[in-house]
Amino acid sequence: MIQRSREWLAGLRDHVEETRRTAVPAGPAGREPPAPAGLAAERMILAASLVVWLENEWPAVLSTRLEALPPGADSDPAIVITTSPVGVAAVAETLARDEPLMMSLRGRVVAVTEREYRAWTKPHPDPDHLFHVNHWSWLKTAVPEARRQEFARHPLAPGEVFWLHRTGTAGCGGERRFCHLWKWNGRNASLIEPFIDEPVRRL
Repeated sequence: MIQRSREWLAGLRDHVEETRRTAVPAGPAGREPPAPAGLAAERMILAASLVVWLENEWPAVLSTRLEALPPGADSDPAIVITTSPVGVAAVAETLARDEPLMMSLRGRVVAVTEREYRAWTKPHPDPDHLFHVNHWSWLKTAVPEARRQEFARHPLAPGEVFWLHRTGTAGCGGERRFCHLWKWNGRNASLIEPFIDEPVRRL
């Protein structure tokens, strides 16, 4: 990474560390906390997705980035992964593996929540992604009942619910956005359909 990218990333790390250190614990949110089995399944999905992205897609992202971005863009940028708190833990576990790829990337990868990312980039913007690539990956596990009709081709059994895995990358030319449809039965998560067309992203 170039020095400006290192400084930008170091600032983000410091901001996140301070934010988490001084955060006030959240009160009751009005619904039951996620079950341990569900959190474990989320972690597994997000960790597996990260490994696939780093091993198979990251080299192509770098190549596309060099072709698409203006002069001055870091050819070896920081990687900011925006995800859920469960995903932050999954990223940390994945990067801690004693494997050459993970060891080579630890110094340039940071996993943060969307709120942490926005709080940092608002006063320290990098809108052209000169210093970093943003890869997001998170699971929507509370899909509104109103959206079930979109997935009627995949009828659910009693006790099953839909999960949406939203992922994408910015900082490699145009944004890449994907969504994968899963189902959860209280014990196991199963991929139903990858790369679905999701016209509604806010629900």
